[in-house]
Amino acid sequence: MFLGMLLHAAGVDAVILERRDRAYVEGRVRAGVLEQITVELMEQLGLGDRMRREGLPHAGANIAHDGEMFRVDMQMLTGSGVMVYGQQEVMKDLFDASARQGFSLLFNAEDIRLHDIERASPFVTWRRDGVERRLDCDFIVGCDGYHGVSRASIPERVLQVFERVYPFGWLGVLADVPPANHELIYCNHERGFALASMRSPTRSRYYVQCSLDDRVENWSDDRFWDELCLRLGPEAGAQVVRGPSFEKSIAPLRTFVAEPMRHGRLFLAGDAAHIVPPTGAKGLNLAVSDVVMLSEALWEYYGERSEAGIDGYSARALARVWKAERFSWWLTSLTHRFPETGPLERRLQIAELDYIRSSRSAQTVLAENYVGLPMQPSTRNSQIGLQ
Repeated sequence: MFLGMLLHAAGVDAVILERRDRAYVEGRVRAGVLEQITVELMEQLGLGDRMRREGLPHAGANIAHDGEMFRVDMQMLTGSGVMVYGQQEVMKDLFDASARQGFSLLFNAEDIRLHDIERASPFVTWRRDGVERRLDCDFIVGCDGYHGVSRASIPERVLQVFERVYPFGWLGVLADVPPANHELIYCNHERGFALASMRSPTRSRYYVQCSLDDRVENWSDDRFWDELCLRLGPEAGAQVVRGPSFEKSIAPLRTFVAEPMRHGRLFLAGDAAHIVPPTGAKGLNLAVSDVVMLSEALWEYYGERSEAGIDGYSARALARVWKAERFSWWLTSLTHRFPETGPLERRLQIAELDYIRSSRSAQTVLAENYVGLPMQPSTRNSQIGLQ
């Protein structure tokens, strides 16, 4: 959707195919922390009004371990913060804007297939309302996630995959109760990780680390609240307002990168090319930076008839992807309990947390990565026109 709006603003025609309907997409519970790059893009595209009214700007974040907690002032250290605004709300804003602007968005596109991606004139086929349809195009962009058809269309001889599946998951709960803190709390506890987050002043999002073999049915609301408060510690735990959950799910954690992010006339963006553990809050934001870079490359292709941007897209995007993967891996390793975590590893985690607490330089590194590293300049420093 972001890519479609960027290309539409630049006068480049694009058609977006969505396998599900709008209600399904808007109903999925996903990310909630927006980097400054994402916030600025929404403002530039005219999508910032509701985000400014309902989003929650955060100037910092808190880190707790064994009942002790300290704050990292990201605004002071970097000049930037983050915005808490749910991905579902971002999608509503994008859908509303697309309806006003009238660019092509087709829901319920089934059996999508890519053809001739290594030739100059690729095309896409799909079924809608039982009718087979075809679209001839210059380029195809796979924004269709980890399980989509796009990455699977690239020959195995071309694609190099890097992957790690973590030996635990996150049990997440949504509840209409006020948050325990006005900013996020990342918690390292001997029983495992916990995260106190929110979606609004009256809606909280909480997580606790759990086994991959666990089941949602094993976690009553009372058990979840007890475990969360124990891991957050007495100070933060005392601020937790309990209430009935209306969404509860277990998400596995994974690191995944596929290289390259371009093959022939096909480009990959977002989860189709990379997945990060949610600890670093990078998934949605990496997808946005991917399509900003790709929109610049396509604008350069159509505006200047130069292929430098599209030829350099994969390397440019991957440079940022790997830095985000590194940060998410590091923060996950620092805050979670692994099967091999014994007394030595636990003491090392605590020592590093104590170091971050006492070192402005260490906090600056954390803050720079959390609010989002700058994008590598494009090959010709082209900027897509949003006027």
